Amino acid sequence: MTLKERLQKELVEAMRARDTLKVDVIRLLRNSIRQKEIELKKELSDDDVIKILSNAAKQRRESIKAYEAGKREDLVEREKRELDIIESYLPEKLPQEELIKIVEDVIKEVGASSLRDLGKVMPKVMAKVKGRADGSEVQAIVRSKLVG
Repeated sequence: MTLKERLQKELVEAMRARDTLKVDVIRLLRNSIRQKEIELKKELSDDDVIKILSNAAKQRRESIKAYEAGKREDLVEREKRELDIIESYLPEKLPQEELIKIVEDVIKEVGASSLRDLGKVMPKVMAKVKGRADGSEVQAIVRSKLVG
């Protein structure tokens, strides 16, 4: 079952269960997917859908930080619940140790030795983790390995 089919199936289930928050989130995600398909004039693969879902999750994390800074606990709670729903469709996050190992392997493979090689390392690492790690987290690890 593709991710789009899973979203459709769970939308129907959420509607039957009268889970308005989940219905709203899934509809928003499906609209983002449909919009991207129209823009690209092609059917999106699961990898493309994962990118869209990752962006939505990142937006929720940023909103949570902004709402916490503004002391809006009501909105923080809603965003956290939305983030939980979105993350349920994303692949399992890589453990920190595994991510560090992938970064180290890529650095050896590329022969990177300084921060100037960041542009060579990042695309290869991101291709290997494919949505299973946040880009800013990967970048922090790559920077620490290239500096230290």
